[in-house]
Amino acid sequence: MSWIIYPGALTSSNKTLEDKKNTWLVIVNPHAGSKKGERDWPEIRRLLKNAGIKTHCVFSERPYHAMEITRNHIEKKGFEKIIVVGGDGTLNEVINGIFMQRRIKTQDVTVGMISVGTGNDWGRMYEMPESYTEQVKLLTNGHKFLQDVGKATFRFSGDKQERYFINIAGMGYDALVAEKANIMKQKGKGGPVSYLVNVVSGLFQYKSVHLDIHADGKHLFSGKVFTMSIGICKYNGGGMMQLPDAVPDDGLLDITIIRKTTKYRIVTNIKNLYDGSFVKMREVEQFIGKKITVSSRPIHKLYLETDGESLGHSPLNFEVIPKAIRVMVKKSSNQKQNT
Repeated sequence: MSWIIYPGALTSSNKTLEDKKNTWLVIVNPHAGSKKGERDWPEIRRLLKNAGIKTHCVFSERPYHAMEITRNHIEKKGFEKIIVVGGDGTLNEVINGIFMQRRIKTQDVTVGMISVGTGNDWGRMYEMPESYTEQVKLLTNGHKFLQDVGKATFRFSGDKQERYFINIAGMGYDALVAEKANIMKQKGKGGPVSYLVNVVSGLFQYKSVHLDIHADGKHLFSGKVFTMSIGICKYNGGGMMQLPDAVPDDGLLDITIIRKTTKYRIVTNIKNLYDGSFVKMREVEQFIGKKITVSSRPIHKLYLETDGESLGHSPLNFEVIPKAIRVMVKKSSNQKQNT
């Protein structure tokens, strides 16, 4: 089935640029949350209409389509406010589309989120409400927050590529689990429980990789690593607190490394991933930095995922872009009120 424009949701084609600035571009991923995006869209559309929010709605059709929609609608049609109806992967595509466009500064684009995905880890950082009604309210009554964004440079099919991320980049075992989870999502079997199943099953496939890690020109670590996370926010994997000390607007990347360990140690500490207490394990090290380089031994590639999307492999470079994107979030004492 081909989805492009939802009938009846279009604004007039002859709207002025100024009018477009006051209209929310709504990018809907109908496949998010095992097609929950498609099933729940009528209810979400009704709530947006009842809230008096002026919208122009577009459905994504394929992987990376949300990225194209975002870039084109900002550059060619003048939109500056975007609502993402999808999961963390859709949000990631929209963020990358914002960085691809060249018409306005990324900080001048406002992004709101209505979560219909299986993980929704970015929203956990801001204690975002679960109900659609409350999420829609945040679009008009929420707090505009300038958040940092990460940039990852990696290799794919021999070429150097880059990707922006708003939450967490995972490497090694984390990237393997993300890839397995994405395969299950394509079969309509996504969700935190499926992710946990892949966490356990992946233990019998993965082998630790020897890494050399530098931050801001200084050597941080050298040795075999089981898994590694670098990011802006705290959660991934459907609620696992991989970066418990992360602050989304401090201009720093948080780093968590779990050195090579036993399967028994991983299985008995899985529950501690959900409250962040796993960092007390003797195998865990934490760092911070603005520019990170990660290299692996030539015969072993370290694979990468960002915001749950499987990408390429080492050598890897990361950098933080401070206060780079404006997001609509719940007001919380846990976050700085920076705007």
